[in-house]
Amino acid sequence: MGNQVEKLTHLSYKEVPTADPTGVDKDDGPRIGVSYIFSADDDDLEEPGHDPDKQGPLQEDLQYDHCNEVECSVYYRDECIYEKGFGAAEQVSTYSPENLLNRCKPGDLVEFVAKNQYPHWVVYVGDFQVVHLYRLAITNSFMTDASQGRRGRIVNDQYKFKPLSPEMVVQNAMEQAGAKEQELSWRNSECFAAWCRYGKREFKIGGEIRIGKQPYRLKIQLSEKKSHTLEFQSLEDLIMERRRNDQIGKAAVLQELSNHLHADDEVRTDHNAN
Repeated sequence: MGNQVEKLTHLSYKEVPTADPTGVDKDDGPRIGVSYIFSADDDDLEEPGHDPDKQGPLQEDLQYDHCNEVECSVYYRDECIYEKGFGAAEQVSTYSPENLLNRCKPGDLVEFVAKNQYPHWVVYVGDFQVVHLYRLAITNSFMTDASQGRRGRIVNDQYKFKPLSPEMVVQNAMEQAGAKEQELSWRNSECFAAWCRYGKREFKIGGEIRIGKQPYRLKIQLSEKKSHTLEFQSLEDLIMERRRNDQIGKAAVLQELSNHLHADDEVRTDHNAN
């Protein structure tokens, strides 16, 4: 199955059943999340890359505020398989591509971040180069070129799966270099990079059958004591939703949830009046 399929526009939280953002669910648990089975690669939605020769407002647009990041965790049944928290400084700090080259080892995963953009993941393969999925192609690029002016961080520890050896991670990435369009088995840069490191089919398009109970849960941490949970039938769908949240930022996610809760309250009021 290739990526040349029509995009399914994401529904707002007002249109999708969700759990109560206050953290006190009035129903019997989390609600079902959106299926992205007809959605194309979300990296195609990224803003145009930054020209390092241009300064001024564009540079300011790329600045990333970690306080607007969405803190979350992912569960497969009762097992935590992904976690992005900001208790440790290394999970928050970002570095220039040049600085990252001094920190990276072959087989490391790097995430580039910028305001209002989807995070872009790459696999560092050594000699200042990375392999990544970008614009419907697996490309071998220099780290500085792949960053497009964005800052980044090493994200080897976000997924809790057992990683392959660094040599195998690099081999997985290099063997896919040059693949494009209908040859691709991943919807976005994160799924490709994670597959290279962990080798799990769940990161591939159609790697799981979407039937039966939703075994994946995305828990979004709204505050120290409040959270919001969505359920998904596949890890692929969950990653697409989590990346969308990363792109719009925590403030927008909270606003969506607030609007949904307000709409629910209006419906209850109307029903009570009748």
